[in-house]
Amino acid sequence: MDKELDLAVTCYGKVKPLKYDLVLLPWGATEPHNLHLPYLTDCILSHDIALDAAKLAKTHYGIRCMVMPYVTAGSQNPGQRELDFCIHYRYETQKAILSDLVASLYAQGYRKMVIINGHGGNTFKSMIRDLSLDYPDFLIASSEWFAFVPAKEYFDEPGDHADELETSVMMHYHPELVNLDEAGNGDYKKFTSQMLNEKVAWIPRNWQKVSQDTGIGNPKKASAGKGKKYAEAVVAKYALLFEELVHKELY
Repeated sequence: MDKELDLAVTCYGKVKPLKYDLVLLPWGATEPHNLHLPYLTDCILSHDIALDAAKLAKTHYGIRCMVMPYVTAGSQNPGQRELDFCIHYRYETQKAILSDLVASLYAQGYRKMVIINGHGGNTFKSMIRDLSLDYPDFLIASSEWFAFVPAKEYFDEPGDHADELETSVMMHYHPELVNLDEAGNGDYKKFTSQMLNEKVAWIPRNWQKVSQDTGIGNPKKASAGKGKKYAEAVVAKYALLFEELVHKELY
């Protein structure tokens, strides 16, 4: 285990003599994931993916990343915040967290960060634009680990919340945290408006009207094997991204 890549378990004595090229910031949410996955699924998986990507970047490209502790502050839809222990964080709160992180890292001499986002309700683009005005030489790249490798190539019934994808990846990393026998079917309702379903416009979904078990997508066909293959594909792309951000000019 490369402890010097994981701030949650390393110590200053190991960090101090080393040079880090890139900071990785896992960001998730605090919310129910159907009936069978942990509340912090988005945080846990973002952190696991970030760690594996950091290890691959080190061995393949000689890049040293620091994986920060995951941020649990996620933005929630109507109908979610009312669910037990589901916590909604406002945009202003999230921006304040990111701003303080950047300010501290900047003062320490770091200049490049990749956000590994695991929660579909989070969006960082406007924050990053604002921070680029205050820190023009600090690069922040935002990503969603579950979004850039096509799920249909790996899963039978991909959805978008506590589905076969998330369940499989959690089974790969932490099978002890998955209670698949307790999972709901992840049945969900679409909007009655065809134009909203075609994404002509966007409104937040009311989660309690959309889903009875909080899931969006059937997790029943999930497996650790599927999760492993998908995670490896994601990690490989991240490692290549890190190599390009560290070793290449942007333009």
